Amino acid sequence: MTDKDMDVKKPKRKVDVCGYPVSIFFIVVNEFCERFSYYGMRAVLVLYFRYFLKWDDDLATSIYHTFVALCYLTPILGAIVADSWLGKFKTIVYLSIVYTVGQVVMAVSAIHDITDTDMDGTPDNMTFHVAMSMVGLFLIALGTGGIKPCVAAFGGDQFEDHQEKQRSTFFSIFYLSINAGSLLSTVITPILRGQECGIHSQQKCYPLAFGVPAALMVVALIVFIVGSGMYNKTAPKGNIMLEVCKCIGFAIKNRFRHRSKKFPKREHWMDWADEKYDKLLVAQVKMVLKVLFLYIPLPMFWTLFDQQGSRWTLQATTMDGNFGILIVQPDQMQTVNPILILALVPIVDSVLYPLIEKCHLNFTPLKRMTVGMLMAALAFVAAALLQLQIDQTLPKLPSGVAGQVKFLNLNNAPLTVTIDGTTDFSVPAHQVNSGDYLTFDKPVKVMFNKNASAIFVNGLGSALNVTLGVGDIAPLSVSNYSLVPQGKAGFTIMDRAGASCLYSKELGFGSAFTLVIPSTFDIVSPDCWQAIQVIEDIKPNTIHMGWQIPQYFLMTAGEVVFSVTGLEFSYSQAPSNMKSVLQAGWLFTVAVGNIIVLIVAEAAQLPDQWAEYVLFASLLVAVCIVFAVMSYFYTYTDPAEIEAKFSQLQHEPEEKKKRDSVKMESKDSDCSNNSKASDNNKSYSVDEQHNQEVKQSKM
Repeated sequence: MTDKDMDVKKPKRKVDVCGYPVSIFFIVVNEFCERFSYYGMRAVLVLYFRYFLKWDDDLATSIYHTFVALCYLTPILGAIVADSWLGKFKTIVYLSIVYTVGQVVMAVSAIHDITDTDMDGTPDNMTFHVAMSMVGLFLIALGTGGIKPCVAAFGGDQFEDHQEKQRSTFFSIFYLSINAGSLLSTVITPILRGQECGIHSQQKCYPLAFGVPAALMVVALIVFIVGSGMYNKTAPKGNIMLEVCKCIGFAIKNRFRHRSKKFPKREHWMDWADEKYDKLLVAQVKMVLKVLFLYIPLPMFWTLFDQQGSRWTLQATTMDGNFGILIVQPDQMQTVNPILILALVPIVDSVLYPLIEKCHLNFTPLKRMTVGMLMAALAFVAAALLQLQIDQTLPKLPSGVAGQVKFLNLNNAPLTVTIDGTTDFSVPAHQVNSGDYLTFDKPVKVMFNKNASAIFVNGLGSALNVTLGVGDIAPLSVSNYSLVPQGKAGFTIMDRAGASCLYSKELGFGSAFTLVIPSTFDIVSPDCWQAIQVIEDIKPNTIHMGWQIPQYFLMTAGEVVFSVTGLEFSYSQAPSNMKSVLQAGWLFTVAVGNIIVLIVAEAAQLPDQWAEYVLFASLLVAVCIVFAVMSYFYTYTDPAEIEAKFSQLQHEPEEKKKRDSVKMESKDSDCSNNSKASDNNKSYSVDEQHNQEVKQSKM
């Protein structure tokens, strides 16, 4: 062996700080930035669909949950690629590049100026923005899902066998970095979204809200690559999931091949794999399938849980976010979940569970999960009750076959309106008709006794310009609605000569107003603002966002009891080499849960949102009852004990062979002693032959 070869095989000297490998600090920072990137983008996603792409609530919800489902399906692909082909390090690097490109594409898709050729603040080619968004989301789902099963495991690989305590602490810090990234991003990105930006016109700044997560993903990738020289990189050893799938496939195929009654039945259908696969592997697969069978009802929990980012966020848009000194955006309400997680996990683990144990109550993991599912159902009942209260404050919108209208009189004298020759009412000068909007379910003929204009409105004979995104208004014309931040808004009205008038108005969440500038408006008058007529089209939201906290509390408490316990239960019931299989199965239940949202949202088509909440709660209660029955008949096992038993059975034949060989040697020795006298004359020739053999072996 050359010196060069010896240098190659020398292990790299590991650098430790306070007993921890330096490499893990790069991994923790990488995870924090990646989780900030993912949850930050996801926090504003449904509002981007709703208000930038102009999709309705149902389509926005469907695409949102399709994306989340894809994010939880791709981890299976990432695990297979890492374990069977590239290894964890290369998989993380390559898919992080894909992830980063996706975030950048998403940020570019939100720039309205790219296709806003007429500079009116609205994209003229919405197909371009939709296509870019879908490409970006697909790349993000592939990246975030692909690296999900690799990063934590790669961090665990950095520790030696004697560093069990440090490894355990690392996973706690790793989990903390996930929640810290999630919490900060769901606070910051909605604030960024609320800013105004643009080249030709100022709009909600979705490019910034997506651009900052993209920048954090770039940082995550750079930090991870910088630590490359310090990592302990293990070579791919083959993926156990593929082996499990092959074993199950062979058992099914073999059972189908021997379906005739002439073949004796076996205790378990997996026993049909004994002809090809090791009995220990078959036993391990049986244990995994036993747990996976319990997973069947679990997706329904995630169906409700992940609607925090869709339906509940849309619900918050119809509520008042004024918390006094703090104005909360609808998408910022999602921060309640990570805050409550950080508070509830130690309370539940250190106080609630020990207290239940002292009361001698058998609160098994499966019972805890059942309680968690019931709490999630109660959260949706609370959401339904809140929605009923919100609905009473919302404007009454017409159905699909009806229309609504109000009449605005810009004349200096009252107008009389006749509808179909029967309904007469008067519209005062410079005002609209009193009462609610008039609703018609068929074409009607409307006649005025004088000319009038229909619904800032410029009643002057000259053009005006209004700030805060309203823009120029031609004579006797109407501006588009302009989105204005909640609070006191100041509008500056200017004419062509440069004269101006400042008008201020307190605006509540969700309100809509029409401001009428009458023909008698004198822009140079000190009291010019008093001439402006205010018409309230839609009343401000009156139900406070704080009323969402109870449903968030119930859902988060359910998550702590259900999710944490579920992972703990799965790991305790999984064979030592198949924990990754159950992890993939657990993530798959999340994906299926989001797919259920798509099916129910599209199939149910319920007219009232509160009814949909009740439907989801009812489905979860029904599934919870099924899960409780399945749990009652479940028998807890000790995988280590079963594996040890099979290992002992495998070693017994070898030990038997050793005992038999010892007995044979003993018999040979006895026979040798008994025949010593007869063989004495042969000893010289045997010894000589032995010496010759030794000499030949040394040559």
